[in-house]
Amino acid sequence: MQALRTRAACAARRTRPTTLRTSRSYASESHGHGHDHDHDHHHAPEVAEGLGTAFYVFAALVPASYIGYSVSRPGPNGEPSSISKWLKSFDYFNDWEVRNTLRTNIMEQAAHDKHLLLYSGKNTHVELKTPELFNSGSPWNVPAGHLPNLDHVTEHYRKQAAAEEARKLKKLAEKSKAQES
Repeated sequence: MQALRTRAACAARRTRPTTLRTSRSYASESHGHGHDHDHDHHHAPEVAEGLGTAFYVFAALVPASYIGYSVSRPGPNGEPSSISKWLKSFDYFNDWEVRNTLRTNIMEQAAHDKHLLLYSGKNTHVELKTPELFNSGSPWNVPAGHLPNLDHVTEHYRKQAAAEEARKLKKLAEKSKAQES
C-alpha cells in the first residue's frame, strides 16, 4: 500500500503546474543592473590583434619559393643550374663510382658469408642430447636394484643418428653423381 501511495504522490506532483520557477539570470546580464537600457554593454572590449606568425611565414615563403624555383632551373643553353654547380663543388657528390663499388663489394661479401654459414658442415645432432637424464631421479629412498641400467637405450639413439647421417651422405653422393652425368 505504501508503494501505491508514493507513486500517486509522484504523479500528482508532475501534473501540478510549477509556478514557483524563476527564470535564469546570467552574469553577463548583470553589468548594467537594469539601469541602462543601452545594449552595447554585451559586447567584448575591442582588442588590437596582430596578423600572427603564420601570416608572416607564408608571406616570406612565397618569394622564397619563387627564388628557389628560378635558381633550380637550368640555364638558357642547357647549362646546369646554379644549385647543381654548387652541389658538385662538394666531394661527396662526385665519387659515385667509388661508393657504388664499395657497396657492391659489401653486398657480395655478405652474400658469401650467408652461404658459408647456411651450407657449411651439418651439426652432428643426436636426438638424445643428454643421456644422463635417463638416470636422473631422486637419489634418496631408492631401494637397491630399482634403478635399471639404460646404456642400451643411449646406444640405440647413437646408432639411429649414425644411420641417418649415413643415409643422408649416400643420398648426396647419388645426387652429385646424377648432376655430373
